[in-house]
Amino acid sequence: MTYTFVKDVMITDLAALDVSTTIKGAAKIMDDKNIGCVIVTKDNLPVGILTERDFVKRIASKEIPLASSLEEVMSSPLIEIDPDETVWEAAQIMKTKNIHKLPVKQDNLIIGIVTTTDLVKICSLGSDSEMRRICDQIITCMEQNK
Repeated sequence: MTYTFVKDVMITDLAALDVSTTIKGAAKIMDDKNIGCVIVTKDNLPVGILTERDFVKRIASKEIPLASSLEEVMSSPLIEIDPDETVWEAAQIMKTKNIHKLPVKQDNLIIGIVTTTDLVKICSLGSDSEMRRICDQIITCMEQNK
């Protein structure tokens, strides 16, 4: 199977929590669902993300109380991608923005997420001919962006 588009590889099992949710509440949900991030919403619209990385860099290292709200520690603004974009565009955004989780947005809703782990899996699944085709796509994109 060829994984060219974000919609083909995105994970759809997500958790969305209101900005007023506590850090402890988010951690509990992430643990219960075995997920690495939650989408943070305000008035039911996505406004940020809280990742495992945020727990280290924004919470534990700064000794933020677990009763604090997600609004205080979320990563915002939310960087997202359209489901019809290519996985190569997703990888480029993740590299440029130095992020490991990229929400997929359609009609103002987050419908999925692509992670660096997902991209690594794609690379490890391809046959030699598939990898050659993928490399050709990357080279073509690079030449078009010159």
